Amino acid sequence: MKHMKKLLLVAALSCSTSSLAETIGVSMAYFDQNFLTIIRQAIDKEAKARGITVQFEDARGDVGRQTDQVQAFLSAGVDAIIVDPVNSAGTPAMTKLVSQAKVPLVYVNRTPGDKTLPAGVVFVGSDEKQSGTLQMEELARLANYQGNVGVMIGNLSDAGALQRTKDVEMVVAKYPKMKVVQKQTANYSRSEGMDLMLSWISNGEKIDIVAANNDEMAIGAIMALQQSGNKQSKVLVGGIDATPDGLNAMASGRMQVTVFQDAVGQGKASVDVAQRMIKGEKVSSWHWIPFELVTPQNMNKYQDK
Repeated sequence: MKHMKKLLLVAALSCSTSSLAETIGVSMAYFDQNFLTIIRQAIDKEAKARGITVQFEDARGDVGRQTDQVQAFLSAGVDAIIVDPVNSAGTPAMTKLVSQAKVPLVYVNRTPGDKTLPAGVVFVGSDEKQSGTLQMEELARLANYQGNVGVMIGNLSDAGALQRTKDVEMVVAKYPKMKVVQKQTANYSRSEGMDLMLSWISNGEKIDIVAANNDEMAIGAIMALQQSGNKQSKVLVGGIDATPDGLNAMASGRMQVTVFQDAVGQGKASVDVAQRMIKGEKVSSWHWIPFELVTPQNMNKYQDK
């Protein structure tokens, strides 16, 4: 069945490449994560606006499946490939595969694990050194620079999650009355974030601040606090991404901080960079889109973004 699906993908893409000049294959780590859905929709909209045919595939969190999808795109003769990596560790093998075929490759959102990116390979995303720092500095300020911090990590194989966590730890280390007392993974998942928070609560851990690597885990923490009967006003919760659900949580007063990561901008830029490489233009290996701090005071300007 897996082999048949791959053959059907190759056949479908082969037909499209024969009739149109520009075709891009896109492999997303997940179709069902809110932030990645926004990126995928932005890629689709931008590609259509430029007259580019785009084929999406869902890796469903499986590096092997994503590598197979990339190979299928190459076999079909696409003009460029965009990959939202399942994890950072899996990118060097894909980089080598696509580079040997001399096809432009754009990694979007999740930082690739390659030590360097060769010519024809570009990363479009945001500098994670900003994200956790913006988040934790604002949480620290709201907490009067004191309290116990619980950190929810996206996943341990994602360079972005590790950097966000390091950012939080570096900020906390600056303030003598603050301490990281818990630090565990919840895989960017709302349900896992909820389970983790419930575990911390049931174990009697005193946590004043939750710094989650994304909004989904932050929302899970909020749900756990509500379910357990804890007074939400006593625990500060921060996320990252400024997703619609995250902004709704902030509007209701349940989340105090998030950090805007421009999903639409990343999606549009990945198509732009891919097309420029198809045309033979030279582009920088790293295309940065800045993070922005979001608070209840300025959140309205991010609703439409």
